[in-house]
Amino acid sequence: MKSYKPTTKTTRARTSIEFAKLLSGHFPHKALTFGRKRDVGRNGQGRITMRHRGGGHKKLFRDVDFSFNKKDIPAKISSIEYDPMRSAFIGLAAYRDGEKRYVILPKAVKVGDTFIVSATAPIKPANRLPLGSIPVGTFVFNIELKPGAGGVLVRSAGNFAEVVAHDAGYTHLKLPSTEIRAVISTAWASIGEVSNDEHRLVNLGKAGRSRWMGIRPTVRGTAMNPVDHPHGGGEGKQGRGSRRQKTMWGKPAGKGQKTRRPKKYSNIHILSRRKVGKK
Repeated sequence: MKSYKPTTKTTRARTSIEFAKLLSGHFPHKALTFGRKRDVGRNGQGRITMRHRGGGHKKLFRDVDFSFNKKDIPAKISSIEYDPMRSAFIGLAAYRDGEKRYVILPKAVKVGDTFIVSATAPIKPANRLPLGSIPVGTFVFNIELKPGAGGVLVRSAGNFAEVVAHDAGYTHLKLPSTEIRAVISTAWASIGEVSNDEHRLVNLGKAGRSRWMGIRPTVRGTAMNPVDHPHGGGEGKQGRGSRRQKTMWGKPAGKGQKTRRPKKYSNIHILSRRKVGKK
């Protein structure tokens, strides 16, 4: 981590990642980058569905491959790059047939290392194979829920899931949230832990740095009026007035309350619920 001399109040606590030591210094591959209009939390009707988003620095979108549909063709990592859209580092994979794709990188992978997507691939970082072929105790990331649909689980910096069992065509995974979930064994996953594990240690240091990242201010519910939030109102600083903490729309939130729908389709695949506050 990089710290700064306290020449101002905001640099006293500020920390950042030393990208020069971790990245290869290559510019983005132009054929795999393009601009796009950010939705800044709006839906198709223009209404805000995700609060506290907007503004921020312009970003160049990188087309990252999550499907890994090039099987049994070796690929070499030709660069390690920063992606403004995610916390993990990405690498430009040059396949032996000449095609290039961006992929999320695991820890300890360097420029020049190779990987392969194959059902018979060896168990080494960055290789990708079906969950049923991965031994118990192995760390995996970029995990599919449906075979061939692409990786959707465990993709952010420093995260990993652990294979804890194989049973009746399903693989049991312990996820970063401590939840244990059964995933069909024909789904694919990559070996290793996601890169940039120091991301969790970054201290922004000032509110302006959040604005650069496109994060807008958050107002406490207790500071609002009753018409705006269930916690609002009262003379001076008051308690929320209800036993349960609620969202702006009156739904239970935080403090260990269960927010999952009782009849969600995937409930049958959850073998052990996540333990709140014990990550």
